[in-house]
Amino acid sequence: MIELPSLVDQHCHGVLRTELGLGTFEAYLTQSASPAASGTTFFDTQTGFAVRRWCPPLLGLEPHCPPATYLARRRELGVLEAGRRLLRSTGIGTYLVDTGIAGDLTAPAELAAAGDAQAHEIVRLELLAEQVADTSGTADGFMTNLAEAVHGAAQNAVGFTSVAGCRHGQALAPEPPGPGEVRRRAGRWLSGRRVGDRLDDPVLLRHLLWTAVATGLPLQLHGGVGDPELRIDRTDPMLLADFVRATAGLGTDLILLHGYPYHRQAAYLADVFPHVYADLGPALARTGPRARTVLAEALELAPFGKLLFSTGGHGVPELHVVGARLFHEALGRLLGEWVAEGVWSRPDAERVAGLIAAGNARRVYGLSGGPSSDGRGDH
Repeated sequence: MIELPSLVDQHCHGVLRTELGLGTFEAYLTQSASPAASGTTFFDTQTGFAVRRWCPPLLGLEPHCPPATYLARRRELGVLEAGRRLLRSTGIGTYLVDTGIAGDLTAPAELAAAGDAQAHEIVRLELLAEQVADTSGTADGFMTNLAEAVHGAAQNAVGFTSVAGCRHGQALAPEPPGPGEVRRRAGRWLSGRRVGDRLDDPVLLRHLLWTAVATGLPLQLHGGVGDPELRIDRTDPMLLADFVRATAGLGTDLILLHGYPYHRQAAYLADVFPHVYADLGPALARTGPRARTVLAEALELAPFGKLLFSTGGHGVPELHVVGARLFHEALGRLLGEWVAEGVWSRPDAERVAGLIAAGNARRVYGLSGGPSSDGRGDH
């Protein structure tokens, strides 16, 4: 078993400040927007079983206890104390928090305090554009205010994230749209929208992506399993290949999020393009005891300096726990086996584990407080 350093969770969200009932809690164990089928429960999934394996002992219960028993203990401790116990068990030392999900979720500073860790913000482009649209009366005003908002956000955030692939599909035209085209689409969108309506116009989504690329900050691109309203075949990261080529050499790193079940395609793009990285993400939590196989498949293709750990945790801290625990188990045991078989040396295994767990993220996002992938310290 290879031990891991303090983790950098390079893509996650805050946790709820409120107590949850059984039905509300289990909704966080799935990507479905619908309730479980009659007579069934979302606890009967790999994610649900992982929660029941790893989380009860952190709250003083036996592993695999019934969900009702676990949630009763959670309520007994209270949402704040339960959250602290869970988050501080993860081994995560730094959270990079996507603040673009709606709900009564903890801000990065609150998540950091609960987890006794550090936290930095990742700004979601679509939410930023929607907020700008709510206060912009004209297309010209929207374009000016949006450019100012993106570049202003870049002063405090460590990166941007986009769900364009989940809202429209990854096969967006790769080139930046012209100002006239953006102005026309913005005018059309503004004239028909109500406050709070989400952005899904493909031209405006492309404009957002290229505005973010111009800042030079890392850009996370969602793909794979995601919005249930979109066909999953449209979220294959290979559909991004033309955009990836168009952004090569511009100084902005692209991080392919949530690639599962297209994790091999994401790993391939990370292999071929110097500015592309693949996120391991919540795929491991979804696959449970098969997480080691999924991780091994990513390691078949991607250079070891191009893979990044994340939990994708959101809403309930249990998702941060199982994401970290399954990553730790899968990577530690997988590399340990290769050392035992003599195909890897232990020093190499420990070095690669450090890269994927934290070093790669520290290098890509320019984080301080730990070693970088080249062993010379952060920049």
